[in-house]
Amino acid sequence: MDLDRREDQINLSPVAATKVKSLLEQEGREDLSLRISVQPGGCSGLRYQLFFDERTLDGDVVTDFDGVSVVVDRMSVPYLNGAVIDFVDTIEKQGFTIDNPNATGSCACGDSFN
Repeated sequence: MDLDRREDQINLSPVAATKVKSLLEQEGREDLSLRISVQPGGCSGLRYQLFFDERTLDGDVVTDFDGVSVVVDRMSVPYLNGAVIDFVDTIEKQGFTIDNPNATGSCACGDSFN
């Protein structure tokens, strides 16, 4: 992946940014941001949530990637600084992936970490 990873914020790859733009265009919604948060649960203790959101919450950290707003709530920031959101489209797998240097372990599902 060709990306200068920032350790002090979330990172969105150019491929993922293009996919997010495409999805927003399909929905006809330019007022939405991509929100990523960390919630308790999953087989490893924490799990990612990735969804489109029109809300802004007190303490949100918003980062712009080529016109795509990525929002992280203040409680999730320490778990996600330095993480890279990418999009893969292969025969084996299609979807968003998260490469998180803060995760010390994860489950086979890839959505849960500790």
